[in-house]
Amino acid sequence: MTRILMLSWEYPPLLVGGLGRHVHALATTLARAGHEVTVVTRHTPGALLEEYSEGVRVVRAPDDPPAFPVTGGDLLAWAVAFNHTLTRAALRACRTGGFDVVHAHDWLVAHTAMTVRDHLDVPLVATIHATESGRHQGHLPHPHNRTIDDIERWLADQADRVIVCSDYMKREITRLFGVPADRVDVVYNGVDTLRWRARPRAVAAARTRYAGDGPLISYAGRLVYEKGVQLLLAALPALRDRFPGLRVVIAGDGPYRAELEALAAGAPEVSFAGFLGGHELTALMGASDCYVVPSIYEPFGMVALEASAAGTPVAVAATGGLAEIVDHGVTGVTFPPGDPYALAEAVDSVLADRDYARSLALRARDRVRDDFNWPAIAAGTATVYAGARAHDAGRVSREAEHVLARIPSPSTAHSAG
Repeated sequence: MTRILMLSWEYPPLLVGGLGRHVHALATTLARAGHEVTVVTRHTPGALLEEYSEGVRVVRAPDDPPAFPVTGGDLLAWAVAFNHTLTRAALRACRTGGFDVVHAHDWLVAHTAMTVRDHLDVPLVATIHATESGRHQGHLPHPHNRTIDDIERWLADQADRVIVCSDYMKREITRLFGVPADRVDVVYNGVDTLRWRARPRAVAAARTRYAGDGPLISYAGRLVYEKGVQLLLAALPALRDRFPGLRVVIAGDGPYRAELEALAAGAPEVSFAGFLGGHELTALMGASDCYVVPSIYEPFGMVALEASAAGTPVAVAATGGLAEIVDHGVTGVTFPPGDPYALAEAVDSVLADRDYARSLALRARDRVRDDFNWPAIAAGTATVYAGARAHDAGRVSREAEHVLARIPSPSTAHSAG
């Protein structure tokens, strides 16, 4: 049994993207496996400041009164203020018991992770879900982008073990930050297949709400440039001519939404659904004839597996982790990233042949169940914790030996006297 202090800037009911869902599933699965898990996270109105939920102790840090608005995409001032309140909440959590490992999720909790690691004198494990460089295709245009990159590098350097979600991300971390490959562990993201299997009545209701007489395409995720929704919109003219009555639903929100809505202004078949909660999103996926992930940058692509678990055939850009988890023609179809014409052809192949689409969906659902289940992901993470603890114990032992070697023996001291 490992006593785990997990740090995350989002956790249910506060969900911004996929990170919060990942941390929730990992924490609860580790707890069911017999580990003692405390998650320290950000507070949101209506949530308790502290509770035990699904076997996990959740401690939430309320915002301090001074406001630090985010302007121009610059999160740094807000993140520094957030780390102050998160650190205080984490130290309060430490009063009631010890921990064996600190597990930090992404740069937004890095300063708290370092403080608590030093306070407890335990190993630090860091999961880096994405990088600032990757999100901007290698270009860091503003000072705050470069600072975030520096914080990510610092976190990766200081962690005893670094967890990433794909081989692609392992290559990126070792290349960008110089972390030795033997200190980076690949642990895929997991999916709860039952959670994503919508009830037939909910699927039928979503179909009635969103679809017309033709096929339904969907996308869900943050509306940011690197997610590539603009490429899906650019592919629509070719698909519209081939499939009368086509409908496209874009679920999610983000800073790029206004520009995407402007791009779609002349496309009445496109609707923006905003952020959808769990059951609504599951129903939308289940009602769709094809789920599209057009990302330019995607460290893993968990949403593709979630759509597969919902029984929906997927068309994904062959980039990053997506290229590792979707086999073209076997568990989905792939297309070169950044190419709207290839995207249209890939989606066309799914919509035009229902038997082919059904076979893709069935094989994908089986693979998600067998290879991306949360018990296996949690077991892999626990193995990383054990390795970090063993390395830390070895470090302490070596330091003790070094100190003892410098202390003269009584006989030596007497002779010197």
